[in-house]
Amino acid sequence: MSKPLLQVLGLSKSYDNLKVLDHITFTLQRGEILGLVGRRGSGKTTLLHLLGGVSRPSGGAIRLEGRAVRFATPDQAHRDGVELVPQGPQIVEQLNVLQNIFLGREICRPRHIGLPNWRKMCAIALELLKDFDLSPDFLSESVGNLTDEQRHLIALMRAFSQPSKLLLIDDMLSSLSFHRQQLLLKTIRRKAEDGVGVIICSEDIKHLFQTTDRILVLYNGQLSADWRTEDCTPKDVVERMVGTNNRERVTPVIWALENYHKAQQQTKELFRLQAELHESLEVSDTLNRQLVEKLSQQVKAMDRLNLALQDTQRRLLTEREEERKALARELHDSVIQDLLSVNYRLEDLEGAGNDKTPPGHRHELRDIRRSIRDVVGDLRQVCRDLRPPTIDNHGLSSAIPSFVREWEERTGIVVHLEIDSALGRLPELIELSAFRIIQEALNNVSKHAHAQNVYLLLQRTPANDLLIRVSDDGWGFKVPKNLAELSAQKHFGLIGISERAALLGGNMHIESSREKGLTLHVEIPLPSPFP
Repeated sequence: MSKPLLQVLGLSKSYDNLKVLDHITFTLQRGEILGLVGRRGSGKTTLLHLLGGVSRPSGGAIRLEGRAVRFATPDQAHRDGVELVPQGPQIVEQLNVLQNIFLGREICRPRHIGLPNWRKMCAIALELLKDFDLSPDFLSESVGNLTDEQRHLIALMRAFSQPSKLLLIDDMLSSLSFHRQQLLLKTIRRKAEDGVGVIICSEDIKHLFQTTDRILVLYNGQLSADWRTEDCTPKDVVERMVGTNNRERVTPVIWALENYHKAQQQTKELFRLQAELHESLEVSDTLNRQLVEKLSQQVKAMDRLNLALQDTQRRLLTEREEERKALARELHDSVIQDLLSVNYRLEDLEGAGNDKTPPGHRHELRDIRRSIRDVVGDLRQVCRDLRPPTIDNHGLSSAIPSFVREWEERTGIVVHLEIDSALGRLPELIELSAFRIIQEALNNVSKHAHAQNVYLLLQRTPANDLLIRVSDDGWGFKVPKNLAELSAQKHFGLIGISERAALLGGNMHIESSREKGLTLHVEIPLPSPFP
């Protein structure tokens, strides 16, 4: 076998005492496509950053074409033929699309050093536009007018604009439409046919099974699996991603994946039958009945898929809250305590009775201690935002007043709070979801409403629902008819609130008009009344 394009040998990365990657070893051949998967925090992005020169490893080695490399910057990696497409595209707002594609990599005229050859760059860019089904006029567009998808396409075209040996794509697919996802996968396969090695990170396992030659699974910073794609199944991959083969955690995700493909095939079959029906006015009653039966099957399949996806979303929501809780505990018990320990040591050095410390140094120490206290205060606020301790110890009725007081101090907006005395303790998921809904609603008020007063009500209704009502006296806006219009107007906070309510079987209603404020109603059904 020929020498591998890439060899990763015992690669590790730590930040102080936190180990992010632990002795990762694998190889990549020329023209091979490697899928990289893992849960959030498993080390996927860190691994790509080490290979692409964004970060330096704490241990291990990287060999490119048999030669040891240690990139200090992405530009160094680029000069060696390594292209990294990050999750967040690096765009200069003041330049147009063409200038952003070739920024820092301008092609110059051979006999005129330093003079850009815009004609050649434009020709290359026009070919890239064809790969992603974009109009030639797109090159002259101002970046400030672009959508999130178009910004990610600029980052991709920047990576594809010059020859490369190794292409690293960090979770880019989720930012693209289905049509552009397929075009990107087609381009990746064409690059691989030309001998380029590709590592693509994605949360969409379906795309990886569609495109890759091998799949690499990371779990808690360690290599959990390195399989040929044809030798494993989505179930195998998900089990290694979550670190268990427990059916309760793995099955809903796999079931949703598999039924998505089945539902997709059923939909295609339905469209085919509908086309046949329209082509002829003499279609028999039997065919009509078959069409109705197919439609019924499709609705049932989509209903099962929807239930499975909702169950998966609820599980992910719960896991995300647990991760927030663990992160808040880690920040409080480790980082904050370490900073306080340093502060106490500095206080000893600053002490008035310490004649060995010059007066000027005491002033510096005092400033440093003040800065540390400010950082500790900010970190404590982060911990409260991640997981308010009051909600675990005393419930929603105590956590909301505490949060509201802090929010009033930060924003200067007065909150008129009313909490039903009969509310009592609620299930953990409902209390956390209600807290996040109120948190997001108040943040929306502070960012967009220009209000002076907010009226917040939490109440158990006669129908045994939890009612959350948030009203403000701000500017308000014209309420869209549906969530699609909310998304187009970039009201993502309201979309997040609606999704949380829907996952708990509830609903959201908005009342608003220009200069008359906004009222948000959220109702979440509660289990049988608590004693």
